[in-house]
Amino acid sequence: MSRLSLKRKIKSLSRDFSKKEALIASFILEEPKKVSRMTINEIAEELSVAPSTVFQFTRKLGFAGFRDFHNTLLTEEFDPAVSVHENIRPDDDALAIAQKVFSSSIKSLQDTSSLLDLETLQRAGDMLLGAHTVAFFGVGGSNVVAYDAYHKFLRTPLRAQYGTDVHIQRMQASLLGKGDCAVITTHTGLTKDTLDIARIARDAGAGVIAITSYPSASLTALADIVLVSASEETGYRSESLSSRIAQLAIIDSLFTIVMFASDDKAIEPLSRIRAVIAPTKEESE
Repeated sequence: MSRLSLKRKIKSLSRDFSKKEALIASFILEEPKKVSRMTINEIAEELSVAPSTVFQFTRKLGFAGFRDFHNTLLTEEFDPAVSVHENIRPDDDALAIAQKVFSSSIKSLQDTSSLLDLETLQRAGDMLLGAHTVAFFGVGGSNVVAYDAYHKFLRTPLRAQYGTDVHIQRMQASLLGKGDCAVITTHTGLTKDTLDIARIARDAGAGVIAITSYPSASLTALADIVLVSASEETGYRSESLSSRIAQLAIIDSLFTIVMFASDDKAIEPLSRIRAVIAPTKEESE
């Protein structure tokens, strides 16, 4: 498990932690160097929990046991010099601010890339390619990601669908069926409207692909496939703004996978769209 994925794993599971697990997680994230030099008994004593609780926590993160977790943390220590954050200062000029914002976005993309795996992407691509209708859903800021996905997937041989209004989205989800696919975008994985739409689509028989920064238990129970986007809350940007960049990159990846797999079938819709868009451009002299 890499440095990036370890930190992301702790964050992504945070809402499913028990009170004692949340205590251990906070201690690790706040004092990584200290924890990396402690034994399991020392951590347990520090936090007034049983050593078995610490052990089970490391297993929940995907490690074989405490030793595996400890060796990884000892190597990483979440070195702040490695991570790039905005850290905008009052005396930063406009260029410095912009460069730090870009660095933060780059970090989100790198973190998300480290979380991708071949099997999940292939399954997502197969589900999209096998779908009769692909509907994109998102609420609030995530609606922008859903709209971008719709704009892209109109160029594919697939039948794409999207609605701005939550009521329209609920109606569209209810009309999906077996062989259709719902792509749900959500930062928190906890937005009630989004979970309702995912549930409606699943109950209608559609496959569900979720793109989220936090794969909550409620969302993962409704989704067939979950793609995790990494995000960092920094000085002047919320996590949701950071995650949007990463989620757009995931959408771009799925779009490219579909287009390459569609081969000759993708030529006709792409050509037709280019033909009707071309007259809207001013000709260069």
